[in-house]
Amino acid sequence: MQNTVTPTHCPYCALQCGMNLTPEQDGSVAVVERPDFPVNRGALCGKGRTAPAVLSSSVRLTTPLVRNAGVLEPATWEEALGRIADALSRTRTEHGPDACGVFGGGGLTNEKAYTLGKFARVVLGTSQIDYNGRFCMSSAAAGGIKAFGLDRGLPFPLEDIPKTGCVILVGSNLAETMPPALRYLTELKANGGKLIVIDPRRTRTAEQADLHLAPRPGTDLALALGLLHLVVAEGRTDEAYIQERTSGWEEARAAAMAHWPELVERITGVSVPQLRETVRLFCEPESAMVLTARGPEQQSKGTDTVGAWINLCLATGRAGRPLSGYGCLTGQGNGQGGREHGQKADQLPGYRKLDDPAARRHVAEVWGVDPDSLPGPGRSAYELLDALGTDIRSLLLMASNPVVSAPRAAHIEERIKSLDFLAVCDVVLSETAALADVVLPVTQWAEETGTMTNLEGRVLLRRRAITPPEDVRSDLEVMHELASRLGVEKGFPTDAEEIFEELRRASAGGPADYSGITYRRLAEENGVFWPCPAEAPEPQQADAGTPAPPASKPLPGTASATAQDGEDAALDLWPDDPASEAEPRAAAAAHPGTPRLFLDRFATPDGRARFVTVTHRPLAEEPDDEYPVLLTTGRVVSQYQSGAQTRRVDELNAAAPSAFVELHPRLAERLGAKEGDPLAVVSRRGRATAPARITTSIRPDTVFMPFHWPGEGRANTLTNPALDPTSRMPEFKACAVRVELAP
Repeated sequence: MQNTVTPTHCPYCALQCGMNLTPEQDGSVAVVERPDFPVNRGALCGKGRTAPAVLSSSVRLTTPLVRNAGVLEPATWEEALGRIADALSRTRTEHGPDACGVFGGGGLTNEKAYTLGKFARVVLGTSQIDYNGRFCMSSAAAGGIKAFGLDRGLPFPLEDIPKTGCVILVGSNLAETMPPALRYLTELKANGGKLIVIDPRRTRTAEQADLHLAPRPGTDLALALGLLHLVVAEGRTDEAYIQERTSGWEEARAAAMAHWPELVERITGVSVPQLRETVRLFCEPESAMVLTARGPEQQSKGTDTVGAWINLCLATGRAGRPLSGYGCLTGQGNGQGGREHGQKADQLPGYRKLDDPAARRHVAEVWGVDPDSLPGPGRSAYELLDALGTDIRSLLLMASNPVVSAPRAAHIEERIKSLDFLAVCDVVLSETAALADVVLPVTQWAEETGTMTNLEGRVLLRRRAITPPEDVRSDLEVMHELASRLGVEKGFPTDAEEIFEELRRASAGGPADYSGITYRRLAEENGVFWPCPAEAPEPQQADAGTPAPPASKPLPGTASATAQDGEDAALDLWPDDPASEAEPRAAAAAHPGTPRLFLDRFATPDGRARFVTVTHRPLAEEPDDEYPVLLTTGRVVSQYQSGAQTRRVDELNAAAPSAFVELHPRLAERLGAKEGDPLAVVSRRGRATAPARITTSIRPDTVFMPFHWPGEGRANTLTNPALDPTSRMPEFKACAVRVELAP
């Protein structure tokens, strides 16, 4: 254990709040404020403050487990790894490489995500790899790529939000999902800016708004189109901007004009005066932003919905300009970096497309393999899980708990049980790990060094602060050992920095270019924003016949600016690192990173942003006589994702011990339900039961359930796996249910 304060980052959401860890007498660590980190400026939510609790051996896995006669029992690493390697090898031999599946997580470091993608494609030769980040912001990613040619959650730093004139926050409850980020909205209001919150519930965040719109779940697309209709009708478009910096306006305009205000009011339940007030508040200031989250994105039309909100920004000149733009509030800790470097079904490192021959050649050269040996794109997350036990016979799963988090969860649980073999790497015995044939205990955030990429595109360094328990290993060691046992002796190192150096080369020239980022830079700066190409030093006097190295070019559509919002205490963690010596901290040629994208041009071939032509369409499953109510799902402040870790923290469990059903008093009266009564919520996929929580903060036609718990209160038993045709995002946010008193 180190004897000094260790600056690092929270293990939970995509804010990646800075924190300091200090050693305790018993060998554990305590969380201490780190006010120098610009994202949270020392503030932490309850999850961050209590994060060290999961490091305790009393709540985490500390030895490998193998299943004997139906029971998980302690085993040696030799036996556990041997079983996994034998099972994967047997599956490949008997059924082919695509019978092996790999499922990752949005909490894995960049180094782990990169290595997992490489392991799947080089060692197993399988195309069947995806990750739970598909359930996070894939619709926003697809929408951003269509419009801007590039996907980065926020194309500007969080510090810009309080300085803009108006923010429309769509389907996000920051007060509970990212509490330290709420300060950006309160500062916005203190500066005279306006906040509009769009959410079917009057959440703690909506309470802060100047205007709260409560549309019917699943109608965000119609709402955005109706606002654009009014922008056109009221003459609020920025015609010069549209002409100079966009394409496709006429078609998008015509589609929006078919969504007149009275029609949109009937579809959404948002009144025409509220629609007009939204347009006024958004268009009157010189700058404005639209920020979306899971509400509009986790729909079977999520990509189109994001496109409609981007259209609103483009039509009013609110993208690619200072203090204006569209952004997505990424949820998972490394949801951004996790998909950039290869664990997504259709992508290679650097956000390259797997079906692009040039991308395949580049990455194959870095990996030392034949490009033709790399498999093509595979199934998306839900489709992969749905194929378990049929096309996919063995699964290696890291850092995910789909038994709780996947849509139609009871069905996915059965698919997992039908596998020939399941291996899980995790820090706790999650509900999914409890079904495995082999469970490997792996290191956590404070026990390892690695990089994360937060929702701003800021690449950060997590530092090791303590030594893990004796029989716990890192995911990198696991993949190294499995690769060796499966016949690949080289290419899978266990040192995170060595892997990051390879990642730099693999990402070089790609949309998510990390090649100019080093561990030394990350140790000395408060993160570096990608794209950050490796620019060469000024040409030096060279020997005759020796050409000067070429300078790297920034990604089209970006404007570089310094990423240093402050500095950590002086740290010299890698004094002997050759790469660091080659790139001294004062090197004039070092690329500064790109906090703000699109100020010069967009990342499209012609540099113009593209309007998308979209129209409203119904939910995949609308209410009817049998299922007359809409269910929407979400989070509570004291739990995180599937709850696998937070449900093991006493303080968090005391604050949020179990699931509940939030419903309006009018619906409660029709049911004859009182506060705390057990309610059954039933969909076409199953049944969940939880106590009633009666409140006027939700629409009368809608009920809400948080999704953190397994068992009878598992909300994802009910949710609909209908997929967005582009992003393959399931429709978590709205499905038809009936609600009844439970016996």
